[in-house]
Amino acid sequence: MKVAEVMTAPPVCVAPHVSLAEVIRRMTESAVGSVLVVEDGALRGIVTDRDLAVRGMGGGLGVEARADEVMSSSVVTVEATDDLQSAYRTFRRTGVRRLPALDAGRVVGVLTIDDLFLDVFRRLADLLGPVAWSVLREPPGPPSETGA
Repeated sequence: MKVAEVMTAPPVCVAPHVSLAEVIRRMTESAVGSVLVVEDGALRGIVTDRDLAVRGMGGGLGVEARADEVMSSSVVTVEATDDLQSAYRTFRRTGVRRLPALDAGRVVGVLTIDDLFLDVFRRLADLLGPVAWSVLREPPGPPSETGA
């Protein structure tokens, strides 16, 4: 399985000059914990909810400060065409919670720990289905018309 099959796309992106107020609005609106900072199609950094709390408000910056003032500019990435196992190894090796996914240097998505959990849960459900049917000794199929 490839990263592109599991990642969240399209990613939520902002320009470096965008205010923290706008960053917060976009994160809230999209229900995400980070935004990618992109300029001219190139990834420049990432702003996470932790960056907002620690470097932003915790650092005495107001909501008028710019995204590039709080972003992490050293970003670990993954290729959208990479095998998912490679992404698992990258998460383990680096300890990050989000990996921007690139295709020919352009940002196309974000792979998060949550995306991996969902993948694991789907795989587990696929495995448990046949096990549950064998335990119940009932073949899979539609419910009976009598409701019994």
